[in-house]
Amino acid sequence: MGFLTNRKALVVGVASNRSIAWGIAEAMAREGADIALTYQNDKLKGRVEQCSEACGGGPVMPLDVTDDNQIDAVFSELKRTWGHLDIVVHAVGFAPREELEGSFVDNTTRQGYAMAHDISAYSFVALARGARPLMQGRNASLLTLSYLGGERALPNYNVMGPAKASLEATVRYMAHDLGPEGIRVNAVSAGPIRTLAASGIGDFRKMLDYNAACAPLRRNVGIEEVGNTSAFLCSDLASGITGELVHVDAGFHSVALSGAALGED
Repeated sequence: MGFLTNRKALVVGVASNRSIAWGIAEAMAREGADIALTYQNDKLKGRVEQCSEACGGGPVMPLDVTDDNQIDAVFSELKRTWGHLDIVVHAVGFAPREELEGSFVDNTTRQGYAMAHDISAYSFVALARGARPLMQGRNASLLTLSYLGGERALPNYNVMGPAKASLEATVRYMAHDLGPEGIRVNAVSAGPIRTLAASGIGDFRKMLDYNAACAPLRRNVGIEEVGNTSAFLCSDLASGITGELVHVDAGFHSVALSGAALGED
């Protein structure tokens, strides 16, 4: 019996079986959770349905997180199908591709800045609002995905950096607000992983190589490792943890200057 047996989990953001969201869904299903997935558009529907079949064949629903009506429809369907909800995973982030390269100041537009914050940060609040009535009295958990670019300036991450910083602050405020109801809110800051979303970041291959050379473990992480940590954080094993940002990046965040960067090893 897994440590998420009989738990109901909604995972938002699966794009393929290479996405971090899929690593999370797979780990939670392995630990006994029933999994519901969403797809952003018809192009991704088939891929997400295949992922759903691989983790038990739970509900699969359309969801554009910028559309409040679609958010309402998802939670109405889960109320009808399951009656309650224990876990929501928010693995959503977006900024215009042309704003993820070059000069942050020159390339960031008012529209792109607002879009990045709306999709990458505010949508977590919107999902929490919809899930809240289904989570009452269940020691439930909300989880989102961040990245080190929300804490430190990184080349080409640009407008997504402030958006992730906003998301991390959102975790703390949501944890404070929902804690009295027994609902925990946490974030995982994953290291760079080759995913569909990451392909939009300029020089991403160089980022992967640098992270692997400088991280204390001298490697990058995989979606399975992020999935395992996420499953733990959403389980009763982490019942005393909320408002937290957990790094799963082979230790890269802890290093100021690596010997590998100086050619010492």
